[in-house]
Amino acid sequence: MHEHEEEVYYHDHGDGHVHAHPVDHEHEHDHTHAHGHVHTQTKAVINRLSRAIGHLESVKRMVEDGRDCTEVLVQLAAVRSALSSTARVILKDHLEHCVGDGDSADLQALNEAIDKFMG
Repeated sequence: MHEHEEEVYYHDHGDGHVHAHPVDHEHEHDHTHAHGHVHTQTKAVINRLSRAIGHLESVKRMVEDGRDCTEVLVQLAAVRSALSSTARVILKDHLEHCVGDGDSADLQALNEAIDKFMG
């Protein structure tokens, strides 16, 4: 990191709103931060997301290049499948490591996240 660069933390509210702030930023929000959970699949999830991002960027280029709509749709279906597969890994990891104690607040939050994901 350069002298003039500030370390930034990206915070996801879980409702689609993401904001950035300096790591040393003091803030008051009416939401909880999910810290302390152990996730064994983090690296695998990050790798899957990186591949999906690259794939989606290539689909964007296909559209920019005026490629056939059927090709674009097939590739979008592949990206959607990759994201669903990634979500499945996250869900299984979460169930194994974070919801095991049966905390009703955790279960309610998980149910809400599943509802949003299933749309």
